[in-house]
Amino acid sequence: MLASSLVFLALAFCLTVAQNLSIPSTWRDPTTSLSLSERVSIAQNCIDTLTGVLNTSTGSFSGLGYWQDANVISAMANLDYFTFSRTNQQAVTDSLNATFSLYTDYDQYGCYNDDAMWWATAAYYGYRAYGDINLLSHAIETWQHVSNYVITASDASSGKQPNKDFLIEGSCEGETMVGGVFWRPTSDDTSVNSITTGLYVALSAYLASATGNITYNNAAILSANFIKTTNMNSGGLVLDSIDAQDCTRSPSDWLFTYNSGKYIEGLSVLASVTGNSSWTSLLVDIVAVATKATAWEGSNGIITEGADITEDNDGVGFKAVLMRGLAEAWSRNIGNTTLRTLIQSYIDVQFNALLDLASTSDSGSMWYSPAWEGPGPTSFIAWGQLAAVDVLVSAVRINS
Repeated sequence: MLASSLVFLALAFCLTVAQNLSIPSTWRDPTTSLSLSERVSIAQNCIDTLTGVLNTSTGSFSGLGYWQDANVISAMANLDYFTFSRTNQQAVTDSLNATFSLYTDYDQYGCYNDDAMWWATAAYYGYRAYGDINLLSHAIETWQHVSNYVITASDASSGKQPNKDFLIEGSCEGETMVGGVFWRPTSDDTSVNSITTGLYVALSAYLASATGNITYNNAAILSANFIKTTNMNSGGLVLDSIDAQDCTRSPSDWLFTYNSGKYIEGLSVLASVTGNSSWTSLLVDIVAVATKATAWEGSNGIITEGADITEDNDGVGFKAVLMRGLAEAWSRNIGNTTLRTLIQSYIDVQFNALLDLASTSDSGSMWYSPAWEGPGPTSFIAWGQLAAVDVLVSAVRINS
């Protein structure tokens, strides 16, 4: 118990020391003079290029993967939410309803809990934007499905998770596994990862806010504690995965924007729901390091992760999740001007890089490269648009 406490204190100390909310002088162009209407037009233009390859009967965009489809739908709903509009409502609701009817609890082929949660979160965003109770029910049903793969206190104590066919460790390196969420629902998969757990934190907190049900609140707290105590490095960045069977970890350099980004979003909502300032403090610490992480950006502040222009892969969609999480943190921390200015500046760095370095104009449409330092693409790249859309939507929000 003493060793565990010392580990946590050391982590807390590192985060406190690391917190620096100043804006580096080396960042490229951290402000924008574009008007709200101009920024909305730019964001909607990007969405329109993607809806041109959308099949609403399947919720799928040509050229993108299943979880990526959900993230475009999320951006569409969020732009409407931020602008009090219903421009994208039909495409969003048709896609969400169709996908839920095709795949029980949004779990395509029973393969990945994080895929199900990306879609459930998109359904929540749709509910938030349009007040559609049907979409809220989709989110709740999917949350209940994934909850079957959360490690409970009882599971940790007994060493057995009822939906897994192997013994689990109740703690790893002296820290609890309670609240960790298994990446895959298959009975033999041993991986607990931060993105699935972070998605669970965020959706649980959103559902707690929407329903007032303490069950969601408690679930969010347990899973948020798991990431805080068990799956962060000493520098304050969220790690990727840990094996529940033998406590082996993913490589220490597996540091991806979306792990910290989704956790930032979850902490933002959890802090609002609980009123617990410790979650806000942790949020601020993580934002301070995530916006200056050499693991995924250069000294100019532009994110370099997921820059593949030749083929789609999971990595190209990661950085958009960080943008969305930061925009949520900006929205929910009105009293912290320094934090909000840092977030605004960081998103605007990416926004200006996209417009100045990584875009190409074609017949009134803008094409974006997934390589944000440029050059602009010579043709439409669906995953380039995917990576860009959350930046463009977030720039609408944080510059309002």
